[in-house]
Amino acid sequence: MTFLTMRNAGMSAVAAFAIVACGEATTKANAESPKPTETPKAEESTDAAPTFDAVSGTYVTDPTHRYITFSYLHQGLSRPMLRWREWEGTLDWNAENPTESSVDVTIDATSIDSGVDVFDGHLNGDKFFNTAENPEITFVSTDVKSTGATTGEITGDLTMMGVTKPVTLDVVYNTSAFDERNNVYKIGFSGTTQIKRSDFGLGLYVPYVGDEVDIQIETEFNMAAE
Repeated sequence: MTFLTMRNAGMSAVAAFAIVACGEATTKANAESPKPTETPKAEESTDAAPTFDAVSGTYVTDPTHRYITFSYLHQGLSRPMLRWREWEGTLDWNAENPTESSVDVTIDATSIDSGVDVFDGHLNGDKFFNTAENPEITFVSTDVKSTGATTGEITGDLTMMGVTKPVTLDVVYNTSAFDERNNVYKIGFSGTTQIKRSDFGLGLYVPYVGDEVDIQIETEFNMAAE
């Protein structure tokens, strides 16, 4: 066998080995590749009318689980977070038709809490809330609308600084249940709204300090004892 013949034979052997190796690699890759799965079907909507486990009746705010906080833009630099520490609300709850429910709230304006004692003094003074003459802030609902399975709008009259204006709250019904430990029905809501403080005679420093005030409400109601 000539050198050329041996060389050609060697090349043929290498080519054959390469073909076999590629074939084995392809077979192995195909074996390891995951099989295509069926495209999952879109889940059917589970939206449904919520269940209201709290019976109709009169409910009052749980003093240990109720919050009203508000914020505004301060000179474009930050959004201070303030709250009223003392307030109470009464809910006339209609479980069969929640849009027939009503709520009224009374806030102790003197309980404003900015987290800064000196500022609290200013806020209670006659340049701001003037709580010596206007010790309370009230909200009384006038209309309740459903906007979804667990959402709604509560419109009512907000009275502050002796001025009454209509305000609409965007409300989320969180849940309701019977609290066996405390032997009481409970209902929980979240609410938000925005007002202009200048509408209520609180326009000092506008627009240097923002006019729009964002209000956040988190509250639990307990069925009132008979």
